[in-house]
Amino acid sequence: MGKDLNGKELGKCFSQRKDGRYEARAVINGVKIDLYDVSLTKLRKNFEVEKAKVLRDEKNFRQNITLGEWYSEWFEKSKAPQLKSDVSRKTYDRKARNTYVRILKEKRVSDISQLNIQTATNDLAEEGYTDRSIKEALGIMRECLDIAIVNKIINFNPCISINVKDANVQRERRVMDQIEQKIFLEEVKDSYYYEAYMILLLTGMRIGEFSGLQWGDIDFQRKVINIRRSMQTAYQDGKKIEELTTPKTANSYREIPFFGETEACLKNWKKKQDEYKHKLGNRWRAKPEFGDLVFTSTLGSPVTRYVIVHDLNKVVKNINMKEYSRAMRENRAPVEFKHLHPHAFRHTFATRCFEKNMDPVFIQSIMGHANYSTTLSYTHILDKIKQREVEKAGNFLEG
Repeated sequence: MGKDLNGKELGKCFSQRKDGRYEARAVINGVKIDLYDVSLTKLRKNFEVEKAKVLRDEKNFRQNITLGEWYSEWFEKSKAPQLKSDVSRKTYDRKARNTYVRILKEKRVSDISQLNIQTATNDLAEEGYTDRSIKEALGIMRECLDIAIVNKIINFNPCISINVKDANVQRERRVMDQIEQKIFLEEVKDSYYYEAYMILLLTGMRIGEFSGLQWGDIDFQRKVINIRRSMQTAYQDGKKIEELTTPKTANSYREIPFFGETEACLKNWKKKQDEYKHKLGNRWRAKPEFGDLVFTSTLGSPVTRYVIVHDLNKVVKNINMKEYSRAMRENRAPVEFKHLHPHAFRHTFATRCFEKNMDPVFIQSIMGHANYSTTLSYTHILDKIKQREVEKAGNFLEG
């Protein structure tokens, strides 16, 4: 039993300090509680509140918790520690907070119905979110609420049988056919990034793997590129964050053999990079923590997804402007060169592999696909290409 300064007993867990303040100390279910107040009455009340919180958490008695509160607690304590980098955590968190959490954050978790989730899903589609973005956010909510079941906050997960518009429609992969590839390479042949684009076409690397590649990863003797890391890039509060992380999956650790002009392109790029590095001297922007990156800008900063996207947009615009001008002179309709994104080079590489009748298992290994089915899904692209070629023939027997 604790006592006050006059020797009066205050009860278990309570005492009075020499400075006159009262103190309440206890360990309940392994949780330490240590409170102070000049008012004993107020201290007793606050102590009971803290005890109730601990006991409530221990018994998982959380019926009044809102989705916003539960998501924050779940993400901080359960999910965030599993994510491998700060960029991953912020990207993952943003997907949920900008969608379902934003719409349903004030609603008690125990009151959220399947219809609430479906309505929120429909609202997100109306706002212009793609089915892929909605599915990713829905997956996060499903996982979050699964843990709410484990913690006895709810009895069932309302994220069941949710219809996402066009979720089952397979989006056509952007693949350059042989003619488009030739047009593209002709357009960029004199650009700074020519060798970089060639390497993307010759290796099928993911853009993060490409950005994080270091010269030490390239074995010129064995003629292989070792994929050991990835660079993640994101913008947080207007500030660009760049971070080297582990590759996407365990299968992503792999060796990619030199195909075609790979070695020549790498050596030409190294020569070009060294020239810019020597020219800039101490103005070269390479960050020591990123190591000796292969792909850097003319100033030494990493060539990330954003850099490639910006350059690709200019390249495609120039290709189309030239085609429109040519079509006007030839009095015909222009053939539009479709938009390119960085992952299109990976799709194109895989398609070239199948066109050359490479073994699908070998293709899976150099692509770093976790599932064989993902590799085989590229075969439908070949079927479409063949069909387009057949259609070009028209009535085959007519002259």
